[in-house]
Amino acid sequence: MTTLKTSYMGLELKNPLIVGASSLTGKVENLKAIEEAGAGAIVFKSLFEEQIQLEELELENELEQYNERHAEMIRLFPLLKHAGPAEHLSKLKKAKELLSIPIIASLNAMHPDTWEEYAVAIAETGVDALELNFYTTPKNFEVEGKTIIQSQQETLERVKKTVKIPVSVKLSPFYTNPLDVIRRFDSTEIDGIVLFNRLFQPDINIDKEELVQSITLSEQTDMQLPLRFVGLVFGNIAADLCANTGILSGSDAIKMILAGASAFQIVSALYKNGIGFIPKILSEMEAWMQEKGYKSIDEFKGKLAKKNVHDPFAYQRAQYVDILLRSNDIIVHKMP
Repeated sequence: MTTLKTSYMGLELKNPLIVGASSLTGKVENLKAIEEAGAGAIVFKSLFEEQIQLEELELENELEQYNERHAEMIRLFPLLKHAGPAEHLSKLKKAKELLSIPIIASLNAMHPDTWEEYAVAIAETGVDALELNFYTTPKNFEVEGKTIIQSQQETLERVKKTVKIPVSVKLSPFYTNPLDVIRRFDSTEIDGIVLFNRLFQPDINIDKEELVQSITLSEQTDMQLPLRFVGLVFGNIAADLCANTGILSGSDAIKMILAGASAFQIVSALYKNGIGFIPKILSEMEAWMQEKGYKSIDEFKGKLAKKNVHDPFAYQRAQYVDILLRSNDIIVHKMP
């Protein structure tokens, strides 16, 4: 009998499909629908320290704007404080109580102390695991890359020592050598590594001549970068691998597992097709496994990782001329 069961970060999942952090996973009604559709786990909408700080500033400005309108008026409204992460933590706790599948919290903090502070508060909600999102936008030219990496590694070490639940880190591909960073982070004994973040990037409206924020959903070809690094990393670290970005079908998911992923995250596939698309991905995976005679994920996980293939250059940078000479092996992705 074919089973999609897998283990990720020490969590036993009924299948490797994890719905990634997004606005979809911040609503209770969606969480229940995602579970009923068959997802193996859910990453709850991220807690952003920057958002909390912005809301605190906005509240303070609103409360202070009418103060000192005349000599005897010092404060119009009573002193109030923003609730901070309390609302988010309350939703996390309710989500954990509501669902039977694992709930993974997602955290985006800014300072070493707040990474640790928020991680502790999140762990106390009863969630099954914590995903740390590491992405730094350089603000000046003087900061060296190694300084950023060292700071992130120290944050990982502090969080791992402080909380008892499994911890993963979701990385961007924008390191000089992602393999070195992954190896260093793995030395902190983290439980999982997610490759890679899909980040919001600025755009420009040329009619209004202003910066705008837009959401670009991933396309299938976006999966090739995480596929490469999953294949390179598998078997070289202790942490489990989770693939992310460009996974839009059961076939895409199978490719990631063949490369070495224990699980995969989807978001864009659900924005494009709805939560009801989850069973289709899972049924495609089951059908392929039955056709190939695989009874479990472990039977083919990492089968085509670098360490298990005969071609030593399969995951390395090859000369374009050499690739073009082997034209029969080239797969051309046509744009719609």
